[in-house]
Amino acid sequence: MAVPTPGERPRATSGSRADLRHRLEAATKVYDAPLAVIEMDAWESNAADLARRAGGVPIRVASKSVRSRELLRDVLKRDGYSGVLALTLAEALWLVGTDVSDDVVVGYPTADRGALFRLIQDEQLAATVTIMVDDVAQLDLIDAVSPPHQRETVRVCIELDCSWWPGRGPVRIGARRSPLHSPESLARLARIVTDRPGFRLVGIMAYESQIAGVPDRFPGRIGYGPFVRWMKRRSGRELRARRAGAVEAVRTVADLEFVNGGGTGSLERTAAEDVITEVAAGSGLLAPRLFDGYRGFDLQPASFFALPVVRRPGAGVVTVLGGGYVASGAAGRDRLPVPWLPEGLRLDNAEGAGEAQTPLLGAAADSLAIGDWVWFRHAKAGELGERFELMYLVRGERRVGTVTTYRGEGKSFL
Repeated sequence: MAVPTPGERPRATSGSRADLRHRLEAATKVYDAPLAVIEMDAWESNAADLARRAGGVPIRVASKSVRSRELLRDVLKRDGYSGVLALTLAEALWLVGTDVSDDVVVGYPTADRGALFRLIQDEQLAATVTIMVDDVAQLDLIDAVSPPHQRETVRVCIELDCSWWPGRGPVRIGARRSPLHSPESLARLARIVTDRPGFRLVGIMAYESQIAGVPDRFPGRIGYGPFVRWMKRRSGRELRARRAGAVEAVRTVADLEFVNGGGTGSLERTAAEDVITEVAAGSGLLAPRLFDGYRGFDLQPASFFALPVVRRPGAGVVTVLGGGYVASGAAGRDRLPVPWLPEGLRLDNAEGAGEAQTPLLGAAADSLAIGDWVWFRHAKAGELGERFELMYLVRGERRVGTVTTYRGEGKSFL
């Protein structure tokens, strides 16, 4: 589904945005831009709100949305959070090996033979890391790396495809993830895993991207928001029954430790399902730009980056250095960073956000001098960590700490 650019929530008045700019710059004035910050009051407010929305169901932290070991440790100490949902197996091994967590599920299947060999030859890693499987060929790959009698038992989670496919017709809404759509297909793979030496089935993942990951608030787009909300209701009803059937079918052949579902955009409805034992979230901690487009909750922006003004090409325009931090996904304006502070700036449609420079238009441009900063929000959460080696932690007008990103520790897992 193509997602138009969400409209801005009216939660931030001119006064509050101006105050935020003052506080961010007071806390970081001794540093040079480009730089990135985490506003800790917002981070803590979002963490508490996510836990409240989950209603007591544990939240497994999606590490790809955080990409900092210090920040992961911080949130895992908070009530309502337990375990990590990692992006890759290599990352999972690193997080366990550095004592970030002793419960890591890899959210996507792996073909990393080196990481698999490390996993299956290490008793601690094999006991704490769970891999994702949705195809027998993935089991074959592991056996090719090392046969069952020469390795540790591998913990396996199988994934149910949660996309909405009305009548199995031509329209299918949701991410193209697992090929296992029906309870019967999931149960068939579950039986194969449980009957196969060297594997132990411990969990089910069932992520509903078309519900959790699609904004539903679009000021100015008459009809689109109601359509998305209708789609989510219909898809949610269908999925609730199918997910329950899939879990029931798999439980007849395996003693499951967990059933994972949901995301920042669907915590309440997913956590309310009887079969769900945990939900996943990560983006909501930082509240990137895309999450302004949800009607059911109100997060506080916690992640910002500053770029310096280096040119004034003319009236009503300034140019900042760099800025081409474009988010992944289907290409569109909703994947571009947004100039946030000071208010009254916008990207130039002809140039967008550029690798070397980003022109900004608007009345506020004339108030900016060479060397002043413009603060941006990224469209997504964790990807900003690939651009900066460290992030400053800010509370009020003070810097209260610094955290290193994965990139700053020399890690780039994907």
